[in-house]
Amino acid sequence: MKFVKMHGTGNDYVYVDLFAGKLADPARAAVAVSHRRFGIGGDGLILIKPRPDADGEMEMYNADGSMSEMCGNGLRCVAKYVHDHYARGKDELKLMTGAGWRHARIVKRDAAGAAEQVRLDMGAPIWDGAKIPTTLTGEILEKKLEVAGQTFTFSSVSMGNPHCVIYVDDVANFPVEKIGPLIETHAIFPRKVNVEFVQVVSKDLAIQRTWERGSGETWACGTGASAVAAVGFRLGKTGPRLTLRLTGGDLFLEYDGKGSVFMTGNAVEVFQGEFPGL
Repeated sequence: MKFVKMHGTGNDYVYVDLFAGKLADPARAAVAVSHRRFGIGGDGLILIKPRPDADGEMEMYNADGSMSEMCGNGLRCVAKYVHDHYARGKDELKLMTGAGWRHARIVKRDAAGAAEQVRLDMGAPIWDGAKIPTTLTGEILEKKLEVAGQTFTFSSVSMGNPHCVIYVDDVANFPVEKIGPLIETHAIFPRKVNVEFVQVVSKDLAIQRTWERGSGETWACGTGASAVAAVGFRLGKTGPRLTLRLTGGDLFLEYDGKGSVFMTGNAVEVFQGEFPGL
């Protein structure tokens, strides 16, 4: 199996180009390649697929082999790869994901013309609890959730995949690895959930750590960042233009309460190779 290793803000995936090849069992491949000691190492596997009515399509698998609908950092890398290999010089790309259509704009290129920075239309937030999905109805803003003998105030939104946003005073020292998996699998979230722990620094700056369903803590989460921007604006905690500081670097978010969330960040190719047995 030929692959490309790429990351967006440290959220790293193994990518397979299905314009030029095939992969028989993506779920099994995702588990094999994602292992950081026995595989290539990554937060999961992303397939880059041809599509006659678009520039390309993303199919995403978490590190445990489960499928996910959407990944903002992953989609920026898909946009970079499609641009660099099949649409060189094209500014606007139309891409299909498990969460529907998304549009990407190449906003910065290197001296050789390869994409470096991508701005994504992440789509409009979904606030309806049943559609996120949760077992609750209506908008899920500042509700209470109890895990491990503690009560947390959370808000939930879908950015094509489900998110739970929790504000904390000191995110660097928060026990993400303990609380994250308990919320991920909580009965309120029938399809599990990605959990964002957020420390607000100012109206235009916040720090985020994410526990991703199926992958554990990741260095960045683009849909999670979009969820944080949307929830923060709705609650008045942050403004319409927000820099989110993640373990892997910064993402820039734009959301004014109307329509889509927009996210801008890097897309970096690390190396290419071939993985045997797949």
